[in-house]
Amino acid sequence: MSDTPIAKSILITGCSSGIGYDAAHGMRARGWRVFAACRQADDCARLKAEGFEAPLLDYTDETTIQSALAEVLAATGGTLDALFNNGAHGLPGAVEDLPTDALREIFESNFFGWHSLTRAVIPVMRAQGGGRIVQCSSVLGFVTMPWRGAYNATKFALEGLTDTLRIEMRGTGVHICLIEPGPVTSKIRANSIPHFERWVDWKNSVRAEQYQRSLLKRLYESSGPDRFELPPDAVTKRLIHAVESPRPRPRYYVTLPTYLSGILRRILPTRALDWVLSR
Repeated sequence: MSDTPIAKSILITGCSSGIGYDAAHGMRARGWRVFAACRQADDCARLKAEGFEAPLLDYTDETTIQSALAEVLAATGGTLDALFNNGAHGLPGAVEDLPTDALREIFESNFFGWHSLTRAVIPVMRAQGGGRIVQCSSVLGFVTMPWRGAYNATKFALEGLTDTLRIEMRGTGVHICLIEPGPVTSKIRANSIPHFERWVDWKNSVRAEQYQRSLLKRLYESSGPDRFELPPDAVTKRLIHAVESPRPRPRYYVTLPTYLSGILRRILPTRALDWVLSR
C-alpha cells in the first residue's frame, strides 16, 4: 500500500481564460488535482493538452452540469474536496433597455447553473464529512454601477443565496465562501459584446447618445487596464486561502475598489453613495 497522500481535488468552472485559467494552474502548482471545466469543447481540448482533466460544463445546460460532475466523481472514486464556481458573463446596457428574456438568459449562466451544480455537490461533501464551496462574486454583488444592471442583479442574488447557505451549512463541515473581485484582468468585457449585440437595441433607445458617448467606447475600444486592475492571480491567492485554511473567511475582497466600496457602503447615506457610484 502506497504512503503517498492522495491529492485533494477541486472542480473549477470557467477555465478557458482569466480567473478560472489562472486558478487551475495555481491550484495544480500547489498539488491539487484540478478538474478545469470549460463551456466549449475546444477549450476543454486545449486544457487537456496542458495536462488538465477538463470536463465540459455549460451552466445553461443541466445535462452538462450533471455529466461533468459524474466525470469528476468517477475519476476520484466519489469524492470532491472543493468547488470553485467561477464561469459567468456580462450583459451591459441600461436596465430600461434589457428585455426580460435577456435577464432570464444571464441568470441561467451566472446564477441558476451555479445553484444546480452546488446542490449536486453538497451531498457528496456531506457524505465525506466536509468540503469547500467557493463562489466568485464581485464588488458588483454589494454595490451597483450604471450600465451593469443585469450582471449586478445576478451577483446580488448570488450573495444573498450564498450568505444563506453559509449559515445553513454551519456544523456540517462544508464551508461556504465568497470572493469579491473588483477590476481583474480577464476577457469578460470582450465576451459580453455578443450578448449586448443580441439583446440591446441601443440605436433605438432614448439613451442612444449616452451609449455612443460612454458604453460603446468602453466595449469596443481597448484603452488598456482599468484603474487599480490586478492580474487574476490576485483571486487565486484568495482561493488558496479559502480552500486550504482551517478557518476560511466568509468573504474575500480583491482589489482596492472592492475595499473602498465596502467602506463607503457602510458609512455613506444612500444618496451620497449613488452619487459616488454614478461618477
